[in-house]
Amino acid sequence: MTSKTSTVSNKPSKDRASLWGGVVFLLFVIAALVFGAIKANGYMQDEQQMPVQVIDFSGDYQHVNITRLERLIRKSQPGSFFALDVNEVFELVEAQPWVYRASVRKKWPNTLKIYLVEQQPVAKWNEDLLLNPYGDTFNADGHDLALPRLYGPGGSEKTALEGYNSMHALLATTAMNIEELSLSERFAWQVQLENGIELNLGRKEFIDRLQRFIDVYPLLAQQEKTVKYIDLRYDTGVAVGWENSNSDTTNKES
Repeated sequence: MTSKTSTVSNKPSKDRASLWGGVVFLLFVIAALVFGAIKANGYMQDEQQMPVQVIDFSGDYQHVNITRLERLIRKSQPGSFFALDVNEVFELVEAQPWVYRASVRKKWPNTLKIYLVEQQPVAKWNEDLLLNPYGDTFNADGHDLALPRLYGPGGSEKTALEGYNSMHALLATTAMNIEELSLSERFAWQVQLENGIELNLGRKEFIDRLQRFIDVYPLLAQQEKTVKYIDLRYDTGVAVGWENSNSDTTNKES
């Protein structure tokens, strides 16, 4: 009688061992990658490893305090060259009162390059702000600047500046300059010249009325009395107020 011996296969146990071995290896690889990423991030964040050594400012500027601005940038971006956020630096720089426009970029291996376009003040606005050539206001210290003073309701900055520019161009033919210009709520124009004369130009045709003043002023300047103000809101004439006098003289012209 022939006996048969049955053999029990151990293949399933080998498969399980191989599977667990693969899982352990995969977990090891993941852990190594995470550890490497943490170390790399720490290296990039560490200012001592790759510091921003140079902040290079360029452009045409007079009022921007570069020392203060560089200090602000380094305080807001304490990390390394890799960790520095160019967009955040850009927003910080353009938020400065005297900065009109800026561009910011990194230059390998340790330089931050910043190009500045400075605000160009052309007038003071309502005592506490400055106006640039585009009629935009900005809040900067301009107390020591010899600029004309413009006043008007909120939102009239561009209108006031356009009016000032037109009047200034017309007065360029004379020796008189505008010291102060006011635009009322009803958009009536009043001007004070550097020689102290006040002009009331009203709401309409203020350029034509200013030209009328230029035409008539040589005759008024010949008088012994000093002109204090001139009201030009008449169609064909002017009303003149004199210094140290309570009376007005109306000059009707044809």
